[in-house]
Amino acid sequence: MLLRRLASTSAWTLPPTIRQVLSSSGTDQVQLCGWIKSVRRQKNVTFAVISDGSCPTGLQAVLSNTVSSQLKGLTNGASVRVSGLLVNSRGTGQAKELQVDSIDVLGECDPETYPIQKQTLSVDYLRDHAHLRARTDTNASILRLRDSLTKVLQQFYERHDFCYVHTPILTSSDCEGAGETFRVMPSSIVPSHAPVNSDSSDVPSSEFFSKPAYLTVSSQLHLEALASSLSRVYTLSPCFRAERSQTNRHLAEFWMLEAEWTWTREVNDLCQLVEACLKDALILGIDEEERRVLAKGVPDYEQRLRCLEDAASSKPWARLTYTEAISELEKYATSTGPKASTFEFQPVWGRALQSEHERWLSEVLVKGPVFVTDYPSSLKPFYMRMNDDGRSVACFDLLVPYVGELVGGSLREERFDALRSRMSALGMDTEGEEYRWYLDLRRFGSVPHGGFGLGFERLVSWVSGVENVRECIAMPRWARRMLL
Repeated sequence: MLLRRLASTSAWTLPPTIRQVLSSSGTDQVQLCGWIKSVRRQKNVTFAVISDGSCPTGLQAVLSNTVSSQLKGLTNGASVRVSGLLVNSRGTGQAKELQVDSIDVLGECDPETYPIQKQTLSVDYLRDHAHLRARTDTNASILRLRDSLTKVLQQFYERHDFCYVHTPILTSSDCEGAGETFRVMPSSIVPSHAPVNSDSSDVPSSEFFSKPAYLTVSSQLHLEALASSLSRVYTLSPCFRAERSQTNRHLAEFWMLEAEWTWTREVNDLCQLVEACLKDALILGIDEEERRVLAKGVPDYEQRLRCLEDAASSKPWARLTYTEAISELEKYATSTGPKASTFEFQPVWGRALQSEHERWLSEVLVKGPVFVTDYPSSLKPFYMRMNDDGRSVACFDLLVPYVGELVGGSLREERFDALRSRMSALGMDTEGEEYRWYLDLRRFGSVPHGGFGLGFERLVSWVSGVENVRECIAMPRWARRMLL
């Protein structure tokens, strides 16, 4: 208690950021640091916009041309420390400006060779300069949006008494069972003949953990173990999939918000939880200043914004079973005339929904977010609870306009015999070390429970309108591409 009181009375603070200075009232003598975003020289004065990344607008600094020493080295990209009087701006375009008393160039930037020039830079060019692209307005805004969404989601789960936990990055199993994992070995070891799914007796001694290890594809199984003690848990952590897809929705390294919740028996409970947390994200996750930055260059942004505003309203999101979804897709697929189907893949019951199907359901049929529930068991992983019909599982995918699948979740199979039978039918070793611990969760005090995973980059894409998830993360990695 004493330490808490001492911490709360600590007088030490960091110097103010530009965002904090701009949000203050009145005029003050301030000292700030940042990078020059632009320089405009006139006859008597020079205007320099300085940004420290804390807000989208930056601060206009006004320098007198009579002190030539102050103007030396003021170029786009240079870092500076500036002191002066913060006043109400006499010009248009900004509420306040800084009347500069002194300015020091801390880091020079050659305008002839600086890669981040004032003209429009292509997406591919910025990907090639990923170490510098955060200095552009759009990419900086995306990073602030990630921060804002993280805070909103954390506040939501704290409010509902979920415990934030850290789960392993290194695992011994493939949670999804798709085989799209990255195998981990010491850098001093050259992989030889070891098969990816070999038994421990066949694994060479070069294995660091004495058996194959992988980068995690999902935290779900470990979250289930922790939920069996803490009841409500969640995490936001990196995941890795060795998927060679080149679509705008896939990355090799991405972030997932995953949650597990005990004592729930209904898929609709999970859907309501997801809907509530995402409505918080839509309402609180982005402000108007950031929207104005992100709107530049996004096709049909106003239409996207209306869609987001409608999704954030109090109106409940739609629900469809997989069977109902297939029925609607089949009707459209067989339609003729001006509204004839443009599907590349025909919808068939028992087959996975393709991206074009997901977007049609959300963008055309529902015109908003839609939960698709009760998929055939053959399409989903082993851990999902079987429905009474014996052919579908108690699960959902949340489909949203312009993105497709955003969230996937299910009730987990809590019945020991049912889970073991399902695993055996899929050829999984129920007696081996890899999954014995998972079955133990059903042996000892099993409870009804469920959970879900939310693709964080896809959420950023949906909220921002930036279509490709490679622009929704600081340092994107995908097949044949990892520059730094």
